[in-house]
Amino acid sequence: MKLYNKVDRRILKAQLAQNNLERITLSYYKYYQLGNPIFFRDYLYLKYLDLGVMGRVYVAKEGVNAQISVPKTNWEQFMVVHSQITFLQDNRLNIAREDNGKSFYKLKIKVRPKIVADGLNDKTFDVTNGGKHLDAKSFNALTDKEKETVIVDMRNHYESEIGHFKNALKPDVDTFRDSLPIVLESLKDEKDKNIVMYCTGGIRCEKASAWFKHQGFEKVYQLDGGIIEYARQVEEEGLENKFIGKNFVFDERLGERISNEVIAQCHQCGKPCDTHTNCKNEACHLLFIQCATCADQFDGCCSANCQSIYHLPEDEQRELRKGKVEKRNVFKKGRSEVLKFKK
Repeated sequence: MKLYNKVDRRILKAQLAQNNLERITLSYYKYYQLGNPIFFRDYLYLKYLDLGVMGRVYVAKEGVNAQISVPKTNWEQFMVVHSQITFLQDNRLNIAREDNGKSFYKLKIKVRPKIVADGLNDKTFDVTNGGKHLDAKSFNALTDKEKETVIVDMRNHYESEIGHFKNALKPDVDTFRDSLPIVLESLKDEKDKNIVMYCTGGIRCEKASAWFKHQGFEKVYQLDGGIIEYARQVEEEGLENKFIGKNFVFDERLGERISNEVIAQCHQCGKPCDTHTNCKNEACHLLFIQCATCADQFDGCCSANCQSIYHLPEDEQRELRKGKVEKRNVFKKGRSEVLKFKK
């Protein structure tokens, strides 16, 4: 039985583009002590493969973190499979707000040391002693007390650039691991205040809030379900929406709109824009913000140089990429000297 994908991703992307099957995009996570992560990984892969599930799942001894899409026709079967996994029975599923069915093009499940790379030594503090969870209504009420509360964005610079909560502290970092010491330093004189953390779906705040309590902060809170759940509750309950812009998501969509404000700019021309893309030059693949005009001018590339490479025959492109995989900019996330209007 095949337990991993062997088809070229370009073929899979082309197949997905031509497929109009309705799919439901969702994410979930659960911190749970898994005795055998490899066994659970293989079990989950077989179940998901049978249901046509696509997406990215990380499994570790500390639990599971998943961003996936499920064919709408198989939703009930998916929920049965989900309910049969004991520690996931009552776990929340964060359903995407905007879904074109093209969020993922293959299924990838990996066993990792952690379900989120945080750089923390979990043996030095109680990871289960996290901050108090807030629903959207409670979040709004607490953050209205501006003099008593600090809102902390636990995401990365390219996420907060296109959308964030009003008055939030937004660390200029590339990774969650980088954000922890920087936020700690920023809050060293704020230990008497309410510290309210948020992220995309809640998983980063689970660990971060526990670590900050370990560092001596007593009034630590976290937005339950993150921005995704907040947006759902705001819409369903008619609450004030304190989030401005788009919520960055880690799939092919690269974002879903939460409010109508466009707070970012095209990294190439400076016009208002909050549409992320990856440079079409496979040797670069830089994540950046690009408006429709610049996308046409540069053929979806981040620079004229990448554009010239993109138009070379595929065999010549492969020759240029040989031995240079480590130089791809896929992890630079919007930091490049060619981007003239990166804030």
